[in-house]
Amino acid sequence: MLKKTMQTVDFGGTERTETYYFNLTKAEIMEMQLGTEGGFVEMIHRIVDAKSQLELAEMFKKIICKSYGVLSPDGRKFIKNQAVLDDFMATQAFSDLYMELVGDDSKAAAFFEGILPEGMKNEKKPAAPAQPGLTMIEGSAVEQ
Repeated sequence: MLKKTMQTVDFGGTERTETYYFNLTKAEIMEMQLGTEGGFVEMIHRIVDAKSQLELAEMFKKIICKSYGVLSPDGRKFIKNQAVLDDFMATQAFSDLYMELVGDDSKAAAFFEGILPEGMKNEKKPAAPAQPGLTMIEGSAVEQ
C-alpha cells in the first residue's frame, strides 16, 4: 500500500496537506491482466515501446483510479467504490498526482511499485531510490 501525503491548493485557494492511499490487490491485478487483450503487462510494454504519450497518460489515469481508496477507521478494510473515487477525482490532489506521474518517470515507477501487493514486489530493489521521502516499511511504500 502506498501512503502519499500531498500539499495542494484547493479550488477555493486554501492550502491543504492531506494523506491519500493507493493499493492494488493480487485479484485486481489479475482482473486487469485478464481483462486486457494480450495482458495488461504486455499492453504497458507496447505503450512504452511505441512511446505513445496519449496511451501512457490514459494508463496512468486508469491505474490511479483503480488503486485509490480510503482506509476504514479500524484499518481492516480498504474501501474502493465509485463515490470514493468520484470524491478524489474532484480534488486538486488528483490533478497534481496525475501530472506528477505523467511528468516524471522515477515518480511514476515509485508509485507503481508502491501500490503492488507484497508477493509481487521486487524485494531486491528499494521502492524509490531516485525519490527521497518514499521508503519501504514492512513491504509498503510510505512517504515521509
